[in-house]
Amino acid sequence: MEKKIYILDSTLRDGAQAAGISFSIEDKLKIAKILDDFGVPFIEAGNPGSNPKDMEFFERAKASGFLKNSKLVAFGSTRRRGISANEDKNVRSLLSAETEAVSIFGKSWDFHVTKIIKAELDENLEMIADTISFLKKNGRTVIFDAEHFFDGYKANADYAVKTLKAATEAGADCLCLCDTNGGSFPTKIFEITKKVQELLPVQIGIHCHNDGAMAVAGTISAVEAGARHVQGTFIGFGERTGNTALTSVIPNLQLKLGYQCVEPEKLRNLSATARFVAEISNISLYERQPFVGRFAFAHKGGMHIDGVTKAVSSFEHIDPKAVGNERHILTSEVAGRGAILSKIQKIYPQAKKDSPETARITARLKELEHEGYQFEAAESAFELVVRKQLGKYKPFFELVNFKIIGEQPYSDGKSASAVIKVIVDGKEEITASEGEGPVNALDKALRKALEVFYPQLAEVTLIDYKVRVLDGNAATAAKVRVLIESSDGKSSWTTVGVSNDIIEASWIALVDSIEYKLIRDIEDKFKTYL
Repeated sequence: MEKKIYILDSTLRDGAQAAGISFSIEDKLKIAKILDDFGVPFIEAGNPGSNPKDMEFFERAKASGFLKNSKLVAFGSTRRRGISANEDKNVRSLLSAETEAVSIFGKSWDFHVTKIIKAELDENLEMIADTISFLKKNGRTVIFDAEHFFDGYKANADYAVKTLKAATEAGADCLCLCDTNGGSFPTKIFEITKKVQELLPVQIGIHCHNDGAMAVAGTISAVEAGARHVQGTFIGFGERTGNTALTSVIPNLQLKLGYQCVEPEKLRNLSATARFVAEISNISLYERQPFVGRFAFAHKGGMHIDGVTKAVSSFEHIDPKAVGNERHILTSEVAGRGAILSKIQKIYPQAKKDSPETARITARLKELEHEGYQFEAAESAFELVVRKQLGKYKPFFELVNFKIIGEQPYSDGKSASAVIKVIVDGKEEITASEGEGPVNALDKALRKALEVFYPQLAEVTLIDYKVRVLDGNAATAAKVRVLIESSDGKSSWTTVGVSNDIIEASWIALVDSIEYKLIRDIEDKFKTYL
């Protein structure tokens, strides 16, 4: 049995239909490039007949010639009722996109045929056959997406299969069975896919939505039943609750079932590719996303940490490095001294369980946790604590003072301004900036002042900001914990600040974020010389 799986990534088409997602043409080009670098065989990039932006994307992608590993796929529907495929402008637009392959969706559920598009059942079969035949005559590889196939099969198996036969006889290269409503159980998907695979002499594909939280399981079940073409979106976002997350399907199939989805060496780029797609899509990658999330291999409980330290397979189903991720031992009151020691040793390998450095750091961590600090979600801040206790920390700048002014009424959406004075290597810098609130104004002013000395800070953006009130009974005098997540486009890190003053708590987290970035840059630069 063939062990090659042909992945079709629909982030730029089905993913673009997700709430809150809006791709510019530049966004789509960047994502297509990173997916091509990762090595997915097909990138379904849009419907050229539905909007001019998608057509412009196809034109620019062709002109740039950047694709080395992937084929772009234009997406559209079967022709409309009452006209030929040659007369249908949306079908013809698929030819204008000049992609080697096209995806055509057609109705396979008799209910949709008669009630939604209001066609006769035989007429729908003619629409499928005419459209595919027209595209094949024009030299295209055709993927037929049988929309609502599993619901259609359960309602009227004979008719659902007839739609596939019509597509096959017209020359379709692949029949993709779609769980469009996302409600089919994996066992049913396996059963139906196996029957179709045994019945028709053509490649079978699977396209699942996640409305029942079973898209990945359904997809893998279809592959086990014989499907060799898999559709999904890279990190799972899409219509309603989303699509099959390829970041879960690819490693499960490749590492556990022996199928080849991408070149083996490319799999180590899975996590980095997921972060890139999330960043360009302007969303935060879910930190608990299997395989690629920040906490996918995070261990907090003392027994778990002890187990994974002795034998990684005791609490990890794969090696994190296989997908370009890493293990995280979370620092908390339930982690145990051994967990804290392992993190200290990354910075200070000489540390022992009973050494004075370990005792000093552990004591300081307990003090900070008592004050309200929490480091399990802010490991970068934890590293700075360790450095300070070991004497391996030197501040990159000195704050002289800052002043924040609130404004009413707002001016162009700006509700505050900040003036800041800092000293770097004896040189003074004073800057001011406006922002959407005091923290935003302070963040902008600080970065503006420091970029004079550290130009690389221009790469850094604040991508998440969380505030938690720690003692609500104190009302407006309550202590707050601020978590700030920052990114330089290549990686992200989180820092934490605690205070009764939200501005001070934010300032502590901001300073640690900047200093962590500068420390890491120095160490990365040093490594290049080794």
